[in-house]
Amino acid sequence: MDTWEDDSADQRTCLICGDRATGLHYGIISCEGCKGFFKRSICNKRVYRCSRDKNCEMSRKQRNRCQYCRLLKCLQMGMNRKAIREDGMPGGRNKSIGPVQITEEEIERIMSGQEFKDEAPEHTWGNNGDSDHSSPSNGASEGNQPSPASTLSSNRSVEMNGYTAALRDQYINTSMSTHYQLLPHLFTYAAQSGLLAPQPRSLYPQSHPLVLQLVGAEDLTPLTTPMLIEDGYRVTQVELFALLCRLADELLFRQIAWIKKLPFFCELSIEDYTCLLSSTWQELILLACLTIYSAQIFGDLADVTAKYTPSDDELQGFSEDGMEVMERLIYLFRKFHQLKISNEEYACMKAINFLNQDIRGLSNVSQLEQLNKRYWYVCQDYAEYKYPHQPKRFPEIMMCLPEIRCIAGKLVNVPLEQLPLLFKAVLHSCKSSLSSYRSGPSPCVTASAGN
Repeated sequence: MDTWEDDSADQRTCLICGDRATGLHYGIISCEGCKGFFKRSICNKRVYRCSRDKNCEMSRKQRNRCQYCRLLKCLQMGMNRKAIREDGMPGGRNKSIGPVQITEEEIERIMSGQEFKDEAPEHTWGNNGDSDHSSPSNGASEGNQPSPASTLSSNRSVEMNGYTAALRDQYINTSMSTHYQLLPHLFTYAAQSGLLAPQPRSLYPQSHPLVLQLVGAEDLTPLTTPMLIEDGYRVTQVELFALLCRLADELLFRQIAWIKKLPFFCELSIEDYTCLLSSTWQELILLACLTIYSAQIFGDLADVTAKYTPSDDELQGFSEDGMEVMERLIYLFRKFHQLKISNEEYACMKAINFLNQDIRGLSNVSQLEQLNKRYWYVCQDYAEYKYPHQPKRFPEIMMCLPEIRCIAGKLVNVPLEQLPLLFKAVLHSCKSSLSSYRSGPSPCVTASAGN
């Protein structure tokens, strides 16, 4: 496969384990070790088992401990099994084949061995390690990757270099599905390797009106739910729960009003909008709380939760699900505060997350794909234009979406009576982090798309 010969190659890392990458192997940037492992796994039709939760750490030192999770990540990152030569000889079958996106169902067929059953008997391999020594040891840093559980399914191939100027010009009318976990890594590589060299440029003509329309659909006025409590008043669990319900009602009402103002409102059916809102309303509310309403949520609401004192029984009965949601929310808050998402970026993120063509029961999936792709490109265009010296900004923003979806999915498992304690813990921790950061701007700052 292709390799680099310049000195900057040492700075490139494998998308699977973080070791030093040696080139484009089966469509993605990887090291010799992961290249060989993927080839052996596919050619020998190996079926592995994970003894843990199928979310094992992948690093240069840890990659041999779980072959299942290593192969899983190879597939999720876009390694193309069709690029492997059928005769097993060195070299790719077709060097023009790039990374691919396959559905979760296809990945499951490969991981379970169903893909190979018609060709050869299934072999089960343990997790004693597929030792490889061909990958240079340079102590490359390990990246924190989203959980495989948060990976979104998709079924289109993607170009290695993101997209060309010609493709940008056609993005409104060309269908291409997105993959929130795979694409950010590809764009991250492209930025690191110089393929997307940061340089000042103007915003594409198509992007400007689309961004303005999305921002115009948002209700950026402060929330009206009363969140002021007089000094000395002790808030009870029931009172805090009632306040959270009122707040959720107002936020949900604003999402319904937002849908009616969307520039593409007439392009989808009411049934599809109902289906989309039913599946994403928690994610939309969470995203709004972390951005445009963050000052009130982490200010006024945090002050209210501070006046609530949970009982010993509540503290002792706090569930594992609640703990996990709390930790993920705190991490996500810090990430958003670090990124300082603009209103324009928020509006694009919200549209991308809402236009999820993987939701069951939709009638016009192809149109959803087209709309999703449109605002994916608009968001990337805006981020690259507005922040030319932050080449990793767009992939980092997009990587927040699967985490939001994961948190929203886990939040439904938290018992309702534990929500007051959960919000108190999260808001207290986040407000403490804010005081240590002082004094910087709020996580969501207004930035004009026309500047």
